[in-house]
Amino acid sequence: MTDVLTPEQRHRNMSRIRGRNTKPELVVRSIVHRMGFRYRLHHPLLPGKPDMVFPRLSKIILVHGCFWHMHRCGYGRVAPKTNATFWKAKRESNVKRDRRNVCQLRKNGWNILVVWECMTKDTIALEGRIRQFLLAGTSVETASGRFRSCRQDATKLVRRRQGRPMQHTVAV
Repeated sequence: MTDVLTPEQRHRNMSRIRGRNTKPELVVRSIVHRMGFRYRLHHPLLPGKPDMVFPRLSKIILVHGCFWHMHRCGYGRVAPKTNATFWKAKRESNVKRDRRNVCQLRKNGWNILVVWECMTKDTIALEGRIRQFLLAGTSVETASGRFRSCRQDATKLVRRRQGRPMQHTVAV
């Protein structure tokens, strides 16, 4: 089967595909920003330059395109018919690189959430999943040497950013 586009048209289409600031990435950034969290983008010192890095929480959000990273959904299962061997090798190398980067990040103590492009269609469900991930309690040592959960710190941060009063509980 031949390509329906001329080589110049195909080149123009492919040159417009970007790895940063994609629509799914912007959707996730918007959700996280609305929740009151701040993050670093594409941290150059971490393996794979993750999409969103939350250094204080030791958490990372990766936003993957279903086609490019071979997700199991309908968008990821589509296989190009033109130059199929090239595209299969390219997409499989993306998956191998992702696994290698995630493994290195986990060994370095990072918690990782992978958000797939198809998940960005339902922003309400995605917001719940991101909130659960970012507020999940992982213990960190504070300056005073005590252990507190990141969930408490993150909840305070969100309330402060939203202008809600802090709720203090007193143990009796």
